[in-house]
Amino acid sequence: MSATLAPPAALRGATTETVDTPDGPFTVIEAEGAVLSSGWTSLREDLVGQIHPSLLAARFDPAASALRPILDTVARYYDGDVDAITAVRVRQASGPFRTHAWDVLRTIAPGAPVTYLEYAARAGNPTAVRAAAGACAKNAAALFVPCHRVIRTDGSLGGFRWGLPVKQRLLDREARSAPAT
Repeated sequence: MSATLAPPAALRGATTETVDTPDGPFTVIEAEGAVLSSGWTSLREDLVGQIHPSLLAARFDPAASALRPILDTVARYYDGDVDAITAVRVRQASGPFRTHAWDVLRTIAPGAPVTYLEYAARAGNPTAVRAAAGACAKNAAALFVPCHRVIRTDGSLGGFRWGLPVKQRLLDREARSAPAT
């Protein structure tokens, strides 16, 4: 069900919808064709708090909503096209390192998870493992910015806002469906 978010959430023009997935309900908050927040929940309130305050105050053009293509991409992902999510635009805001680190997450290939140490190095600072882990923790656009592809050095999963069972199923799905390299 689609609904336009209304003030006081201050996301005027943003839309949200929840769809069923094999991993449970998945909700997307979108504005002007870009994901602002998403995750495995049926509650919009679980996602709004993850959006940077500068974006909460933004006005968006409701006519520019493009939620359907985003939800179609989620369906394609779950149908086995695990690369489909890279085409979805995302809008997040933070400091320079975290913003760059989110961009780097989008370059991690499905089926080829990296460790937090490798992720920090890819983000340009191999000693910034905690900052890299913080970028994963503050990532509002789950699935589209695939923080689930980062694991601990010992091979264990580490954390995931949406639960370790969901993270494991995402990694398993991607290992089965990832294009051969």
